[in-house]
Amino acid sequence: MLERLFKLKEHGTDIRTEMIAGLTTFLTMAYIIFVNPQILSETGMDRGAVFVATCIAAAIGCFIMGFVANYPVAQAPGMGLNAFFTYTVVFQMGYSWQVALAAVFLSGVCFILLSLFKVRQWIINSIPVSLRTGITAGIGMFLALIALENSQIVVDHPATLVALGDITAFGPAMAALGFFLTIGLVNRGVKGAVMLAILIVTTISVLAGHVDYNSVISAPPSLMPTFMQLDFAGAFEVGLISIVFAFLFVDLFDTAGTLVGVAQKANLMDENGNVPRLGRALFADSTATSVGALLGTSNTTSYIESVSGVAEGGRTGLTAVVVGLLFLLALFFSPLAGMVPAYATAGALFYVAILMMSGLVNVNWRDLTEAAPVGVVCLMMPLTYSIASGIGLGFISYCAIKALSGKAKDVHISIWVLAVLFLLKFYM
Repeated sequence: MLERLFKLKEHGTDIRTEMIAGLTTFLTMAYIIFVNPQILSETGMDRGAVFVATCIAAAIGCFIMGFVANYPVAQAPGMGLNAFFTYTVVFQMGYSWQVALAAVFLSGVCFILLSLFKVRQWIINSIPVSLRTGITAGIGMFLALIALENSQIVVDHPATLVALGDITAFGPAMAALGFFLTIGLVNRGVKGAVMLAILIVTTISVLAGHVDYNSVISAPPSLMPTFMQLDFAGAFEVGLISIVFAFLFVDLFDTAGTLVGVAQKANLMDENGNVPRLGRALFADSTATSVGALLGTSNTTSYIESVSGVAEGGRTGLTAVVVGLLFLLALFFSPLAGMVPAYATAGALFYVAILMMSGLVNVNWRDLTEAAPVGVVCLMMPLTYSIASGIGLGFISYCAIKALSGKAKDVHISIWVLAVLFLLKFYM
């Protein structure tokens, strides 16, 4: 049955290899079951319910990716998108988490429609590579700021806005230890390095009396506090259009980039350099996002950590299915997730931020018409505390700089349209 479903022999793999690959991928991305509830619960969402929603949404995404697209790509609520949900849509713009969930659902529906009508490729190809790189790096810088604030390494200051906190205090010191452990373990090739660092810091906190020990295993918490709690009436306000677009935009490019990266690593590209069954893979991502919103979590997306499983030999959707089953098993470890303090996940956030910023090496810094908009995006996201604002200012800057440099013809018509829309948003 597995051979018929996943064509294992055709892809040069077997059940044992796929299971090991699935376990490896899960260990490298399982930190999300600790980090996502930590971030989304700051909006007032029930932490236990978000934990359950995270695991189930990840499992559903993995199952669709495995059975429908037959790719070794795992899915879970995405880093950056959860930060955008909490710190921009809820904290900065003042919308309720119920409205934010409805916006996530609508972005998933738009993603599905783009996939069905084959518009996605036109959009992806129209956005300059430099802007795509800048958006990813800017989100990374935004995550880094959040990690530093959550751990109190950086604190508010009336004169300079931010300043260095008391790094000798227990929380900041443990956050720094978690980050150093993560980098050290990753560099040594330890599987599950990020999750292991989080657990080590949490254990030290329990032993030091800063965190109360409850238990490790129990029945899953109730999902009802977040299940079907979407406020669609609020989501259809004019001001939310840009938010839905931002969710869609970031998710689309994050997924497309991940799929290309994993397909290249697994030698799954066709002779023309295209990703086979791309439509099915994007359908899996968009469907999981909509279902995840109904459950109570931010956008579900493809994880670049899937490359770790590919490196272990994973070549088919069976790898993703194994990851999905492990996420369902993780449902019974909710007490452990509840004990993890914010500073224990700060190291993981900072590590992910560095990975997202690494793409800046591919920017052509000698061409200021390409480099300057990237700088605008990267700096404005954390400084405005808004991913949407950073994206909008990046598009506006790109068009303005190209036009004033005599290179207006280099700008795709869709970029001009988006820049004008963002200008109208800022004006209104």
